[in-house]
Amino acid sequence: MPRLIATDLDGTIVRSDGTVSARTVEALGRVERAGATVVMVTGRPPRWMHEIAEAVGHRGVAICANGAVRYDLHTEAVLKARLIEPDVIAKVVERLRATEPELRFAVEYPDGFVFEARYNLGRWDADAIGGRPVEGEELIARPGTKLLAFHPDSEPDGLARRAQRSVGDLVTVTHSSGRGLLEMSAYGVTKATALAELADDLGLHSGEVVASDDLGLHSGEVVAFGDMPNDLPMLTWAGRSFGVANAHPDVLAAVTDTTGSNDEDGVARVLERLFPEG
Repeated sequence: MPRLIATDLDGTIVRSDGTVSARTVEALGRVERAGATVVMVTGRPPRWMHEIAEAVGHRGVAICANGAVRYDLHTEAVLKARLIEPDVIAKVVERLRATEPELRFAVEYPDGFVFEARYNLGRWDADAIGGRPVEGEELIARPGTKLLAFHPDSEPDGLARRAQRSVGDLVTVTHSSGRGLLEMSAYGVTKATALAELADDLGLHSGEVVASDDLGLHSGEVVAFGDMPNDLPMLTWAGRSFGVANAHPDVLAAVTDTTGSNDEDGVARVLERLFPEG
């Protein structure tokens, strides 16, 4: 039986209407009743986690911002953060502006975010508390959990490849949406590294290694679920991985298994089989 269940949120257990179904909440409860650990591993910043915390009864710990933040769902507080230093942010912005002049930038902090006036705010950002527009040096004044770069006319896969070539020696580059939005964390920070660190802190590391990273969990003890390229490090780290039916082609090519879409409770279906009750 798996000891650790790691699941992405948006597009994976969160439905297209923004909700988490009662069936999925019940399936996550099965995992915990069986004595295993559930970890939400998401690209969301902490400020987007309130509804998720309520949906799961304020239980457990989440990993936010693609691995940069460990977040307590019980207290809705940041427990730990891996930050991009201001000098690195400045270098990344300078290099990307030189190659992609249309990019507009924003910086996430554990407690809020700032954005350039031209940055295209999404629905969540527009409604969030704590965001403010900045110009010039203010954008790079503080360490951040995530640097965002939005291109109004670029498709995300090609944009991410170009950004990787340009700044991949400074930050970890990924994306998780259908628009030209780059998500950059501190160099080496991914969902997999944060999940491995949390597993170690929880005392879950034992037995054979999962993969070449020498992270220590027996491969059969970790099951992960995801849908987008920012999930790939976690999915390839886990011994068994599931892509939901609506997942990005790169995810479907990398996982060991597939399941139904987020709107079909695909994750719940798998958990019900792995953790039968009665």
